[in-house]
Amino acid sequence: MEYHLQTPLKIEEIKKLNAGDIVYISGEILTARDEAHARILEMEEKGEELPFFLTGAVIYHCGPLMQQTGKGEKGEWKVISAGPTTSGRMSKMTHPLLKAHEVRAIIGKGGMKGVSDTLKNRCVYLAYTGGCAALAAELIKEVKTVHWLDLGMPEAVWVLRVQDFGPLIVGIDAKGKDIFAEVREKAEKVYEGMQK
Repeated sequence: MEYHLQTPLKIEEIKKLNAGDIVYISGEILTARDEAHARILEMEEKGEELPFFLTGAVIYHCGPLMQQTGKGEKGEWKVISAGPTTSGRMSKMTHPLLKAHEVRAIIGKGGMKGVSDTLKNRCVYLAYTGGCAALAAELIKEVKTVHWLDLGMPEAVWVLRVQDFGPLIVGIDAKGKDIFAEVREKAEKVYEGMQK
């Protein structure tokens, strides 16, 4: 099935998605890598309010390359490249993140280990093809704002307006089905069979 979704995402929309479905996202997405995840969790622990909303949000594991075209720290920006980052690095931080915030979709590449139970009835993992950084940049229509530039350009949280961002494949659905885990398991069985 193919779905065109608009942010903020509703839990009902997420629950109807199945692993293998194709999704296109329009609306607002936020980039977040290792450092941003760590800061979000640190602020949560201290009871501090985030400068952006994560209810119904889509987090994109991405460290974009940006060019500043306006003045001031949060001046106008142009997206040069915005390909997905390997999601595995954020696996351990995903459980506390989703426990504290109603993030509905995570976009990245390569899948995430040990998060399928955490995603159940909460969130989906959407896989975006690595090497599509230029295509991704074309689908980003506006850089709305940026937070935490002190972390560096790739680690900052960029708030982006996208139109039909995709195609994204549902790699882990909200029912717990994980395509990446299934492929790994099959590959390991084949490898074991070859060793005998």
